[in-house]
Amino acid sequence: MRRNWWRWLLVLLVVLAIFLPSQFWLKQRITQYKSNYKTPLSPTIMVPGSSASQNRFDTLITQLRKETKSAHSVLKVRVAESGQLTYTGSIKRGDNHPFIVVAFENNRDGYSNINKQAQWLDLAFKDLVKTYHFNHFSMLGHSNGGLILSVFLEKYLTQTAHVKPERLMTIATPYNMESDSTTKQTAILRELIKGRSRLPKKLTVYSVAGTENYSSDGTVPANSVNQGKYVFQNQVAHYTQITVTGDDTTHSDLPQNKQIILLIRQYLLQEVLPDKDRVSVIKRSQHADTDETGLP
Repeated sequence: MRRNWWRWLLVLLVVLAIFLPSQFWLKQRITQYKSNYKTPLSPTIMVPGSSASQNRFDTLITQLRKETKSAHSVLKVRVAESGQLTYTGSIKRGDNHPFIVVAFENNRDGYSNINKQAQWLDLAFKDLVKTYHFNHFSMLGHSNGGLILSVFLEKYLTQTAHVKPERLMTIATPYNMESDSTTKQTAILRELIKGRSRLPKKLTVYSVAGTENYSSDGTVPANSVNQGKYVFQNQVAHYTQITVTGDDTTHSDLPQNKQIILLIRQYLLQEVLPDKDRVSVIKRSQHADTDETGLP
């Protein structure tokens, strides 16, 4: 009887020696699969600046729909101060690259409000991921919308597991607020620099500035936009600064600027442009890491 007991113990040990490593291996493979698998759905999340509603990007979206090969559906989310979400529009079946605009009832300017708006963006983002089951996305922010997205990336994104941002384009985002100084840092710039190590390492960032007179777009100083380099440079996979000059470069006109629309199409939406447009963008913006260039 004792001999049989030892045989059963030996069999149990052999089974455990095979079963436990295989379970560990299977768990690793499942985790790796979740990390590497990309859902067909990959939206572009757009966040407007202060005092702007969920309709801020309507003109831009209309223009993009005319020029792009893909018909992008539009979903708009308005976040109330209470955290309640109101949806308008829809993501059409088969559209894997929709535009999702997230705006806020409290859309006022200011350091504390931008932090609140980043938290409200997180509420909307979690609900969007839960509803539409995507695990990768791109972002577009105009003015303070770029600040909201930047704070969101540093403070909140990691709370949503297995969802990765691929590209961020900010347009006239005042990383140093209204300051034209290249030495004095405002509170929000100091906060973003302090938290920059939490930025997604595989993210590609394009920071676009517009200038009427090479120093400002009439609202945001070019120096303030350029301070974004202290947040992103050497923290993300690629960071590019681009300056657009000429017609339609005032602060409110920039999202509809023809050159910026080309930049959005090629770099954010990764569309293959016709030769004449693609050459124009490449030659003039010289897309490169940490490069500051101009588009006439």
